[in-house]
Amino acid sequence: MTDNRGITSRGSGNTFSNNAIGDHAKVSVTAPSPGPTARLNGSADNQRATGWDIGVVTILSEELRSVIDEFGLERHREPGGLYFYRGSHTTPESTVRIVATQSQSQGQRSAMAALENLRRHYDPRLWVLIGVGGGLHREHARIGNVIVSTEVVYYENRKINPNGDVRRRGEHRQSPAAVVHGVNAFFTQHGTPARFSNQLPAASADFEVFPGVIGSGEAVIADGGSEIRSYLTDYHEKVLAVDMEAGGLSQYWQENSVNGDANPGWIVIRGISDNADEEKGHGFHELAARNAAHVLRLLLPDLPYDC
Repeated sequence: MTDNRGITSRGSGNTFSNNAIGDHAKVSVTAPSPGPTARLNGSADNQRATGWDIGVVTILSEELRSVIDEFGLERHREPGGLYFYRGSHTTPESTVRIVATQSQSQGQRSAMAALENLRRHYDPRLWVLIGVGGGLHREHARIGNVIVSTEVVYYENRKINPNGDVRRRGEHRQSPAAVVHGVNAFFTQHGTPARFSNQLPAASADFEVFPGVIGSGEAVIADGGSEIRSYLTDYHEKVLAVDMEAGGLSQYWQENSVNGDANPGWIVIRGISDNADEEKGHGFHELAARNAAHVLRLLLPDLPYDC
């Protein structure tokens, strides 16, 4: 006769060891193994990982294509319809995982929405805003040159007085110290300006890279005598280029720096496609975008991914 008073079973996945029959039976219950720590979500064909190294935001299609070509990224569609482009690049120190996306339109608001999508889906450790910009100093920012910026002056805030006098109130923000140190190390190694050749199709054979400040606002500047140009160069003599999104990047970073998690660093890389004057056009977008993407690849060994 068998007495099973010593057997206990609760749910599935139980493991019975030793003698499980009799008055003094002992049962060892082991929970099912959870498997490896999950960093991947979705099916085998639709997996992604959080905590990627570099998150890139572009605005124009030419800019995104340049990043895709430079790093060999592959298209991926997230549930819900968002498209991202993902891949990796090996530096002498490590393999860097890169994910890129394109904002829906120009401007600060759309850039901030693209950053939120990157954070929600991939949580990158370093944000990069990359693409084309307008140069303010022809001796530094000639067509095809690249400006690497860890400082942004947002120029849109202003007071309009009854007499029509406009007083602009610039906001000046800087990247975290770890990013600034990385950029300084890059220029210490390569010189200022750093000089490179890019052999990719449609890219400039030779171009220069300068560190500088980016002026950012909603205005498309196509007037060499614009008061915005004068304001920016008076505000900071090292404002070398203008764009329409870097202010949103720096604002998004600041507003998300209050949480308890380590906040990503940021950097802006702008290839000069025009001189923000009457000759402004689209003819050099491809050239400027290719050179900017190439500079990101050159910068990778010096940039921090844990700031």
